[in-house]
Amino acid sequence: MKILFITDLYPVKDDEMTTPKTLLNFVKEWEKQGHKIDVIKPNFILNSFLRGKPFYKTGQYGNVLNINYWTPFWFDVSKKSRCIDANRQCSFHEKTFHSSPFTFHYDITIAHMPSGILFADKLGLPFVAGVHNSDLEVLTSPLYKFHFRKRLKKALDNAKAIACRSYVIRDKLLKLYPEYENKTFTAPSGIDENLIHPSPFTLHPSHITLHSSPVKVLTCANLKKRKNINKVIKACKGLEGFELTVIGDGKERKNLEKLDKNVKFTGWLPHDEVLAKMRESDIFILPSIGETFGMVYLEAMAQGCITICTKDDGISGIIKDGENGFLTLPVSNEIRKILLNIKEMDDDRLKTLRYNSFQTIKEYTSEKCACEYLQQIFKIL
Repeated sequence: MKILFITDLYPVKDDEMTTPKTLLNFVKEWEKQGHKIDVIKPNFILNSFLRGKPFYKTGQYGNVLNINYWTPFWFDVSKKSRCIDANRQCSFHEKTFHSSPFTFHYDITIAHMPSGILFADKLGLPFVAGVHNSDLEVLTSPLYKFHFRKRLKKALDNAKAIACRSYVIRDKLLKLYPEYENKTFTAPSGIDENLIHPSPFTLHPSHITLHSSPVKVLTCANLKKRKNINKVIKACKGLEGFELTVIGDGKERKNLEKLDKNVKFTGWLPHDEVLAKMRESDIFILPSIGETFGMVYLEAMAQGCITICTKDDGISGIIKDGENGFLTLPVSNEIRKILLNIKEMDDDRLKTLRYNSFQTIKEYTSEKCACEYLQQIFKIL
């Protein structure tokens, strides 16, 4: 099958550090399954500078067609794309750049993020819309009331199917527009199966019971306000029998370090070292808000951590409170109650919790989630 994938949330090169690879992972899995995928990356140039993203000239980079623009979708998309012809190393499968109207010959077009969805809609192609938190912001924030909200709503009306990146996002979208019910599904990310530890009970056998001290608590994030790391530090401060480690760096780090001198800050760590820290820890917590999904939670579950995320955010819906992890409000007192509750659990309850967590993570591998994504599209179409 031939798939056209359109999004700005995509690395032009594999070694990019500042662009999430969650959507790239879908593409890689689909390629493993024998599908052919081409990618259009509509890049709003100011974002490259304001967000510290790498800048690439308009052109073809492997299977990625990077198209730069200054004014958000106030340009002729067809004209902009037609200028990238065969003489400029354009290698899209069975395409027609110079036809009018602008056409591609693909079985499915999938567009993610507001930029990708609006771009696909302007192409006039049948498409599937992948909805993230950014889309919900455009649909609800007063900042976008006079232009982009109407544009995005129209594009979602035109979409043949809508893939929400989490259960929370799907629920929020359908509260806004219940008329999308029959064409909306959830498309979560999955974890590399090789990262899943074979057994939750061999990771830290001395901590099968958490009645002894210390209980090792871990959090990992880009240290900015919406991650609510300060709430975790305040929850653990003065809490006897707990040891907190914070992985990550960012503009809030200096302020966070002032809150409790007993907290260990590691700074940024390579991915394999983060996973190693998770395997050494008992509890992973990140009470952030505004998460589209949150791969770090799945990674923590895969390494045997009892995992805590924010209620009605991120992977809430995959984590079920008290069954395979815990949900919390981003409030220090609530976090503290959950930590103390976990410490007082008997051994059988802890084993059951970890077992349920591992059974959950086995269903959220990259391969399974990528297969399910396409299957959901087929069901609707």
